[in-house]
Amino acid sequence: MGQQLQGWRSASAQRAWLSMLIDAMEEISRPERRDEACDAQLLAALRAQLAHPPLASTPYTSAYSLRN
Repeated sequence: MGQQLQGWRSASAQRAWLSMLIDAMEEISRPERRDEACDAQLLAALRAQLAHPPLASTPYTSAYSLRN
């Protein structure tokens, strides 16, 4: 549990990513943005990706720990 993340996952990179995520969520939560139409194929692809995230998206998790 005390293992440090390596590479681009530095504290400043994590803060920058989180800040961008919050900005995007605030932007899409505006009422005028919620009323905009969205591409049905894009939504279907996104739903499929979220339903079955690839194992490669969790580089710090072993296949063994996913079984538990």
